[in-house]
Amino acid sequence: MEIKFTKGQYEDLIKIVYLGTWMVNAFRTDDRIEKFEELEQHILSYFKEFGLQECIIHDNSLKKFFVTKSLEEGELDQYIDEYNNENFWDELIYRLARRDLIRKYGEDKLTKMDWEERLKKESPFIDKYEEEFEEYGIERIEISRRAFQDHSP
Repeated sequence: MEIKFTKGQYEDLIKIVYLGTWMVNAFRTDDRIEKFEELEQHILSYFKEFGLQECIIHDNSLKKFFVTKSLEEGELDQYIDEYNNENFWDELIYRLARRDLIRKYGEDKLTKMDWEERLKKESPFIDKYEEEFEEYGIERIEISRRAFQDHSP
């Protein structure tokens, strides 16, 4: 099988592969998923054929391809920052809403609810946190003193 790309499509493929590999392995150390890194290396290896020396470099000592610092620190870091920011707020909102839902109804009752009922009961909590964080950000988030007293050494 052969897949043909324009230079622009190949450049976009480089970006999406980089971002995907970053998402999968960014927080891994000993348990990196090698198959994604191998695929990334294979795709990056065609950079000269597309004339994209400004996007990819090859490190001869490591025998690996890398996106250039200018590409990584420009557009790619911007996508990562946007993703991290949106993900932070979504995770915070949904985790707090789920916590409050469990506190109100109990975990046993919650697991017995169908998804429509659970969504209906969870929505007010989600709305509350969305409004709070939209208006105040993290300004009014506090950790209770009790939490620190319960976990003191």
